[in-house]
Amino acid sequence: MALPRITSPHAKGKNRTQQVMLQVLLATVPAIIALTWLFGIGTLINLLLASIFALGFEAAILRLRKRPALFFLKDYSVIVTAVLLALALPPYSPWWLTLVATGFAVVFGKQLYGGLGQNPFNPAMLGYVVVLISFPVEMTSWPAPHSVGMSEGLQQILGIAALPDGWAQATALDVLKTNKSLTVDELWTQNPAFGHFGGNAVEIVNLAFLLGGLYLLHKRLFTWHAPVGMLAALAVMSLLFWNGSGSDSNGSPLFHLLTGATMLGAFFIVTDPVSGATSNLGRLIFGIGVGVLVYVIRAWGGYPDGVAFAVLLMNLCAPTIDYYTRPRSYGHSKPTRGFKLGD
Repeated sequence: MALPRITSPHAKGKNRTQQVMLQVLLATVPAIIALTWLFGIGTLINLLLASIFALGFEAAILRLRKRPALFFLKDYSVIVTAVLLALALPPYSPWWLTLVATGFAVVFGKQLYGGLGQNPFNPAMLGYVVVLISFPVEMTSWPAPHSVGMSEGLQQILGIAALPDGWAQATALDVLKTNKSLTVDELWTQNPAFGHFGGNAVEIVNLAFLLGGLYLLHKRLFTWHAPVGMLAALAVMSLLFWNGSGSDSNGSPLFHLLTGATMLGAFFIVTDPVSGATSNLGRLIFGIGVGVLVYVIRAWGGYPDGVAFAVLLMNLCAPTIDYYTRPRSYGHSKPTRGFKLGD
């Protein structure tokens, strides 16, 4: 009698990582459209340069590691890193700034630790922080909305000429931090950096990132815990320390939610499954920590927007969060914390 043929239940289908990365890229489209409409082709050039540099760095390091470059490049993870980094950089950033940021993100943020799935820090935020600390002038030179022409923008990117002073402006977070004389109400009516609720134009970009994030949440590419934790913590902190509309005000909860890189961080950065926490409770704690640190840095720190710093600090805490929020093992009444010799 012939024995029945027993085979393993192999799952067939397209690369899961590739599909996830493509969904993330699709979710950034609303923000790309908003940034392009507000600031012109600067964002598109940032995206193009960052993607080329990222692919080049990734391929070079993979060759040095004697790994098949094409196989790893096809998962699109390095493109996602490049796109998120490019969207965080000011439009019309000099080409060398994009090169340095992308190089650190790919080489030191990802490949140094072994590639995708091994990195303890979010690569895009690591690259962003490196250039923010090293080149603060270039990183705070945001153009005014609908002000930069193609010719002037290309000269800025190539380093031929800087944008005219009237075409660049400080962000609303920077103005609020350095303001010592005008009330918030006066800033809102007199300073062009302020929009209806948050930063001028930036509030539209934040809503675009929110739209893309809700799409990813609908697709169940991540759970609600990390983004809700971050946004709720930021809102609560800004509400607790909101001291009215005087000259020493730190801004309202709505202002903090719709300015800076809030929505980019909430839906595209803290949801990183590699550098964040793994359990639902851990993700919630991770998000809350990021939200608290963002407000602390914005209100009392040395930088106007603290999303990148907050994420990297919480990346350091992720292993500890995982240790104390580890799900209960099957058959155990409480989470296992390790074992004793002789067990």
